[in-house]
Amino acid sequence: MTSTWTEPGNTATALLLLGRGTDPASERGVDCPGDLPAPSDPDLVARATAAKAALGDRVFVLGHHYQRDEVIQFADVTGDSFKLAREAAARPGAEFIVFCGVHFMAESADILTGPSQQVILPDLAAGCSMADMAVLGQVETAWEQFTDLGIAGDIVPVTYMNSSADIKGFVGRNNGVVCTSSNAKRALDWAFERGPSDHPTTALDRTEGSPKVFFLPDQHLGRNTAVLDMGFELDDCVLYDPHKPDGGLTAEQLRDAKMILWRGHCSVHGRFTIDSVREVRERVPGVRVLVHPECKHEVVRAADEVGSTEYIIRALDAAPAGSAWAVGTELNLVRRMALAHPDKHITFLDRTVCYCSTMNRIDLPHLVWALEELVAGRVPNQITVDPETTKYARVALDKMLALP
Repeated sequence: MTSTWTEPGNTATALLLLGRGTDPASERGVDCPGDLPAPSDPDLVARATAAKAALGDRVFVLGHHYQRDEVIQFADVTGDSFKLAREAAARPGAEFIVFCGVHFMAESADILTGPSQQVILPDLAAGCSMADMAVLGQVETAWEQFTDLGIAGDIVPVTYMNSSADIKGFVGRNNGVVCTSSNAKRALDWAFERGPSDHPTTALDRTEGSPKVFFLPDQHLGRNTAVLDMGFELDDCVLYDPHKPDGGLTAEQLRDAKMILWRGHCSVHGRFTIDSVREVRERVPGVRVLVHPECKHEVVRAADEVGSTEYIIRALDAAPAGSAWAVGTELNLVRRMALAHPDKHITFLDRTVCYCSTMNRIDLPHLVWALEELVAGRVPNQITVDPETTKYARVALDKMLALP
């Protein structure tokens, strides 16, 4: 069967799709800064193939699901951020780990791999806007505020995998845990059941207040998990804005809250709106709406299914032929799934979704350069996390790995 996928045409909407405009309905800071360069020429494909073959088992290439197809074709393993970091750790014989993803992912790989392995990020500009929204100094200031209020002893910090090594280290130092989008509920269950009482220092500081979670850096994943998966009320969640005095919250709000959410979000998933859901339901009869939990709360509530990137892939793989799906996640992945399943109608959820611009910094020219540098005996763009941060970040990651 011929694929039902249609590339956006040269229309006003398509121009907005590719970043030549802004959408005033989007969350602040959520926009499409530019379109992708033209596909790489065949010579680069041949050069990447030759360089990878020359390195043999010395190199292990990881490709995140949101990467371009031209890069994914050279990945030894594809997956989400945590799966890829674990895959790297499971290859102790690989001297070089080339991580086609973004900076925080390469940091996690460095934390989890052995001292003899070197992690390379083909383009150091491949960051993550969400991870950048939680800066260690701001987080430490918030924690000092919680301490002054006498509630720090009741709080367990939980950070999403999509955070810097510094933030993972902070969480590890304060007896917290890392989570992914697929195990966020398990991490929160652990936090509320065990609490900071496991830590001898915070146990001394505990008050009679209720246990709380300080969730970093994605407010939407924290809120959606707490309300939709754990039965909390929206009023149980407060939003801490590091750009406002005292986070924009009163002492009473902080004491009463169960979830203190950091004001952060994904610049791609934040684009999807409730209007997107309504429009696609009117346009596509019988469509099922499938979204990532990084989407806004009202969007997740209106969807038929919600799950991690891996969940989205499994759901589309298992969907019956002829079914229609509107998917709220990154552009590269949705297009790849649509082309892989021509017997299903798979489309974007929103009229103005865009590529993850930082993820797409990793292109074939950068990958070729990194591989050829390794062949020449030079290690480019090595990502290293200092030993102290690694120690505590590993504590938080190990707590996640031990979750039931």
